[in-house]
Amino acid sequence: MPTISTFFGILIRMYYREHNPPHFHVEYGEYHAIINIETLEIIEGGLPNRAVGMVMEWATLNREALKANWTLSLERKPLKNIEPLE
Repeated sequence: MPTISTFFGILIRMYYREHNPPHFHVEYGEYHAIINIETLEIIEGGLPNRAVGMVMEWATLNREALKANWTLSLERKPLKNIEPLE
């Protein structure tokens, strides 16, 4: 599963040929979450509140890039790195 961004110990990843709805995976230490790209709701798992805030800020800023990567993942094309949150 390619890592498309890393910031503050948070890994953002996307699998190839995933199921709908469009989403991305977040890993932070022992925590894991799956987040819907359109609604930014946590579909599965959980994260500490501070990590949730950073991930939501990052995802809001990069929603179009996430959608583009989702399309690339369905086509099994290389995913593009997305700038980290600073």
